[in-house]
Amino acid sequence: MSENRKGSTATVNDVDSCVNDHANNYTANPLIHKDRRLALSDSAWVRSFDCTHLRPLIICRGPIRKEAMDVFDEMGIHHYGILLSEKDSIVYQSALAPELRTLTDPHRVHRVPDYSGADKAEREVRIRQIINIARANNYNAIFTGYGFMAEDENMVKAMEQAGLNFIGPCSRTVHDAGLKDEAKRTALRVGVSVTPGVDNASALTLVKKHPTVSALKHLAEQENLVVDIDQLDAKGTALIDIADAVLAASYNKGIDLYSIAELGETIREQVMVMSREYPSNRIRLKAIGGGGGKGQRILASPDAYQGDLPSRIEQAAAKAPGLVLEILNEVKTTGQGDNKNVLVELNIETTRHQEIQVIGNGNWALAMGGRDCSLQMHEQKLLEVSVITEDLEAALAEAKAAGKELEAKVLAQDIITLQKMEEESERFGQAVGLDSVSTFECIVDRDKHFFMEMNTRIQVEHRVTELCYGLRFANPENGNDFFEVESLVEAMVLLAAHGPRLPKPTRQLRSQAAVEARLNATNQALQPHAGGIIEKWSDPVAGEIRDDQGISVHNPDTDVFIKYHLAGAYDSNIALLLTTGSGRSDSYQRLAEILRVTELRGKDLATNLEFHYGLVNWFIGNNINARPTTRFIVPYLTAVGLLKQAANNVDLHYAYQSICHQLIKQVPSDDVSWAQVLERKHLLLARPVEKLLAEPHLLAGWLSLNQKNFNLNNGHVIWQVNPIHVLADTYHFLNMDYCSRKPAANMIWASDDKILQQALSFYQTLESKLGVMMFSELNELLSGAAPAQFEPSQWQAIQAAHHGYQAGTELLNLLPFLGQTTGYFKLAVNADLSIEIPEVLTEPKLQADMAKVLVPPPVAKSDEILAPTGGMFYAREAPGMEPFVKKGAHFTAGQPLYIVEVMKMFNKVNAPFAGTIDEILVIDDGAIIKKGQPLFKITPDEIRVEESGVDARARLKQGTDAFLATLTGAH
Repeated sequence: MSENRKGSTATVNDVDSCVNDHANNYTANPLIHKDRRLALSDSAWVRSFDCTHLRPLIICRGPIRKEAMDVFDEMGIHHYGILLSEKDSIVYQSALAPELRTLTDPHRVHRVPDYSGADKAEREVRIRQIINIARANNYNAIFTGYGFMAEDENMVKAMEQAGLNFIGPCSRTVHDAGLKDEAKRTALRVGVSVTPGVDNASALTLVKKHPTVSALKHLAEQENLVVDIDQLDAKGTALIDIADAVLAASYNKGIDLYSIAELGETIREQVMVMSREYPSNRIRLKAIGGGGGKGQRILASPDAYQGDLPSRIEQAAAKAPGLVLEILNEVKTTGQGDNKNVLVELNIETTRHQEIQVIGNGNWALAMGGRDCSLQMHEQKLLEVSVITEDLEAALAEAKAAGKELEAKVLAQDIITLQKMEEESERFGQAVGLDSVSTFECIVDRDKHFFMEMNTRIQVEHRVTELCYGLRFANPENGNDFFEVESLVEAMVLLAAHGPRLPKPTRQLRSQAAVEARLNATNQALQPHAGGIIEKWSDPVAGEIRDDQGISVHNPDTDVFIKYHLAGAYDSNIALLLTTGSGRSDSYQRLAEILRVTELRGKDLATNLEFHYGLVNWFIGNNINARPTTRFIVPYLTAVGLLKQAANNVDLHYAYQSICHQLIKQVPSDDVSWAQVLERKHLLLARPVEKLLAEPHLLAGWLSLNQKNFNLNNGHVIWQVNPIHVLADTYHFLNMDYCSRKPAANMIWASDDKILQQALSFYQTLESKLGVMMFSELNELLSGAAPAQFEPSQWQAIQAAHHGYQAGTELLNLLPFLGQTTGYFKLAVNADLSIEIPEVLTEPKLQADMAKVLVPPPVAKSDEILAPTGGMFYAREAPGMEPFVKKGAHFTAGQPLYIVEVMKMFNKVNAPFAGTIDEILVIDDGAIIKKGQPLFKITPDEIRVEESGVDARARLKQGTDAFLATLTGAH
């Protein structure tokens, strides 16, 4: 941050949070809205691609449903309808689908119990129901977006057989690319590098039971399976592939040929084999039909256990069967005839998660650049960033010009890796007959990359790509006859309607960079938090794209925000917040500004808005080109937790009183003006610091941005930038700039702003007259005799004013002090763009402890255990199994007590301490529980001792005194 400060008033580059244009920034945003009616073109060739004959039924929910509705309207497609589940309309009435605010025709809204069904039998019922709805209401196309059954091969095939136009990849592509085991085999066949692992655990399980061709043939005959084993054997088909064919026939018939326990044992054995070869690596287990982070678990490496290597491998592998059951429960494939195959993969520990957007028509395939999705937690993506050649080349040139050789080397390799992944994605897309859009997902480890899977659907983060590249479709006979597509949903519709006729397009650069933050209903530790009500959400600002499924659609009569209930029936996502930029740095700066001015308030509302603001500013303050791995977020959260823990041990007002006391001691005892000055400045200085101490994610962002503004010398803070400028910027950083239309609680008070503006004006004038910009130079001049252009009396007045304005700013030193004492600044970016993560931040116990600091558990009596969040309660791992605990049973710390399903994710809740179950208060599986609700009456092994008021005051004084001691001798 430079010495050329803006004060507490935003510049023209900042958003004026007092004035906004809701309509233009939300419903008419030119970045995502345009007239897409090809029928109006002057060109007959272009008009031939008109799609108004399509009549789609939208069978997904979330932001993509509203986006599809908008795109269809803009294309001139007006005969479309949506499914509406009971949870979106009846069970959670106050969470009524916000799309209904614009889709008011009841004949276009079709009610179903749920969007997909809980098991295979329910899914088949839902598929038939969707087909019947389409036929009865004259729909001829189906759009699934990225939800529920988008990658269900049986659903896609059923729609095709019913004569419905499926807007998405065909069933052949879904089978060959969408099923993770089939995709890995295809990748190997076409020369795409894959992650080491096992993709046929189910076939291995079957071969263990039926180890010969004749045994498999006997099994097929016994079960009346439609498979010609003799023909396969005559062709020399391998035994394991014959087993796969038998399994495929069993899925078609809807029967099981092995138990989940048998599959779990096979996977345990395979984990042992892999662990012997890679004893320091963790192993990832992944359902073949998972997605969106669901259906994945990671086994700890043998290094995490005690004993010799064979014993440690045995202990690590022993966890596999239980995790297999968790995975299958989560993706709901425990029913008869479900394909229960689970992949066993080496977990690449330093991995970055990157994906290539691919589009094709069955004949050609085109890569559209990449997205980095490494910033994720529990397999849930949080922040997605564009990765395109044009931006990487610009960053490389900048690094070379700055003499950053290591950074330049990494960026040059990234360009090579991106180009290889794009080439492989096109090759793979053609191999599987890709005839729509899909995502080619990879993990990148330094100069190596491995194919993970292809998601045969549009991705949540697809806008990151379409904001960077548009597609130009040109007439093969006349290059000047063309049309451009800037929406991937629009491209999907065109491919569904005219795929074989569409020529291969060329990429057209729109923006050099784009970034997306997923705004989720999670608490400060990023744990799901359902049930909140959004009562106020500020309007989108210029440059902001807000995909929120219509939550921000205003009341048409009053033009005010309508309250919205985050019921938690589905996933935790509230909205997708995006923006663009001339480069990655510019896009991050713009996103930071969007997050800064966003106001989101409500009842029992918890979101990750502050987390995103802190995280984005961490990158801005360290290095925007940093290369985080998928393991970055938890250590980062732990560092933020340590900041909060340290802030909890400080008494801010005691600190200010002590600072004032020391300052007053330096003036004559009869001079009361000094005390009055300090009293007037108390809240001017304390309010922003108090907010930072209360909001650890904001504090983390502030420290990251301001770390270049001070030096730390033996615990002392030495400001390189005038603390008055830092104070003004802090008010701006916290969106507390003065605005007459804001509530006083949300901004700097008028009296305080007057003092601050006077101080800023004073220093601006003084710096101009002295010809200095650096605070150190200014301090040195002000400590000496009057310069030639000032009279001694005038200089004395200037010195007095300077001391007066600076008085009390020592309170700001508390913030860098907390950063230093917690080791926050050790989480840093290396010269090669890797991130230095202190080992202490990777310790599981500290990570768990800091999560509790960020979100303290509900206050409970000593004889009860409360629900940490709302959701759906399950007492057992799966139907038919024993509950985790029974009345009278003793449990140990860390032992599973129950499962809570929150926003479609299953979370196993472990005991925080040891004790005995006296009474189970929630009996029914599937019962809805609320945060803070008592679940068990217990007798703890040890009685907790509550901190007394005396002890709390002593703790705060001790922590504050440690800070005050650093002010002695500070400059």
